[in-house]
Amino acid sequence: MDVEFGTDGWRTTTTEFTEPRIRAVGQAVADHLRTAGEDAPVAVGYDPRADSRDAAEELARVLCVNGFDALVAERDTPTPVIAWSVLDRGLSGALQVTASHNPPTYNGIKFVPADGAPALPEVTDRLAAELKPPEPIAEDRWGSLREVDFVEPYLDHALSFVGSDLGGLAVAHDAMHGSGRGVTDELLSRAGATVTRLRDDRDPDFGGAAPEPTAEHLTALAGVVDGDDAALGFANDGDSDRLAVVTPGRGVVDPNWVLAALYEYRLETEAGDAVRTVSTTALVDRIAGAHGHTAHETPVGFKWVAEAMADAGALVGGEESGGFGITEHLRNKDGVLVALAVAAAHVQEPIDDRLDRLRAEYGDIVQDRRSIDCPDDRKAAVLDELGEALPGSVAGSEIERVGRTDGFKLFLSDGSWLLVRPSGTEPKLRVYAEAGREDRVEALLSAGVTLLEPLV
Repeated sequence: MDVEFGTDGWRTTTTEFTEPRIRAVGQAVADHLRTAGEDAPVAVGYDPRADSRDAAEELARVLCVNGFDALVAERDTPTPVIAWSVLDRGLSGALQVTASHNPPTYNGIKFVPADGAPALPEVTDRLAAELKPPEPIAEDRWGSLREVDFVEPYLDHALSFVGSDLGGLAVAHDAMHGSGRGVTDELLSRAGATVTRLRDDRDPDFGGAAPEPTAEHLTALAGVVDGDDAALGFANDGDSDRLAVVTPGRGVVDPNWVLAALYEYRLETEAGDAVRTVSTTALVDRIAGAHGHTAHETPVGFKWVAEAMADAGALVGGEESGGFGITEHLRNKDGVLVALAVAAAHVQEPIDDRLDRLRAEYGDIVQDRRSIDCPDDRKAAVLDELGEALPGSVAGSEIERVGRTDGFKLFLSDGSWLLVRPSGTEPKLRVYAEAGREDRVEALLSAGVTLLEPLV
């Protein structure tokens, strides 16, 4: 059965998101939990897509006929709320029906283990290998199904965890028609903020676009903040595990800078390391080093970030695509609670001022990326060939060392870096670069493309 778990769960087109496949995923999860000795209830959540609630109910029924009690969210609910609820309630795990920031023509399923962190490949590979139709046990051993409000306990926890009074701070929240509506905005409001709400109605088609909080999708939110109607803006993707931040001085803030600001804010009251993916800014390393700590680098994918957050006992973890997590709260990306944490940091020191200070203390960073078409079956060979053909310098700077955490990362003598890695979701190779100036980043990206094109 064609179900493939990628970087963050199973995602596919709605035409391929069929009941037999959904049930097979449910059965594989039930078998996995039973083998692992889990017998507590399982949470089942879903995003606002047209078929998500129906799919959640199918999954819940499969769990029940396998002997597990299923707790189904009473409304579409953010993925981090479901993940945190697994920890809070001591559940066996959770299934979340969502395609996250993908267009409305997609859907998918995430499995969250009992620790609330993303499932690692050793688990998802096993699930993909054990897909089969449901196999009900004796009816007198079936579990029960009931609806649960997961949101209210989460809001209480988030308010207590962050512990900040926003004191009438004017903010704006763009839910992008996703599951963060009535959750992220409600959390900010309960903390004392005055909230302007955008796209806060349920629309299974997300207004006809992908619910991805990137600058081109957030012009209305940026306009509210730029027009002095809000001092700060937030946006969530379809399932609210990602966060975008908008300020008057910068518009949509580069997620690299958001992670740097979040980490530095947490360091004001706690001590600890940070975790970042290979494609995320070295600014985090500079901040960590200045405080006597370490920034740990992982492959792309928050599952690896979450694993390292535990291993290192880190304060925070993040990635350049807008996923941020606070270890003490949840080893998973959370665009809801982190919005409140950023707002609390802003009350203490306006985010624009904080970023200016970080730039003055640690230097400027600019980052960008390009993509090159490459068939999936050629990716490994191209990278092997690249490893044999690496030059001694790139764009005028010597290569001081080469990282192999995920693809090839070339650390250059001027402090910049160039990364080439395979996309985990598309037939493409990604080329990333970071430097202190935009023109330098462009030169590095062009050099990277020039290196790769003859090999593809």
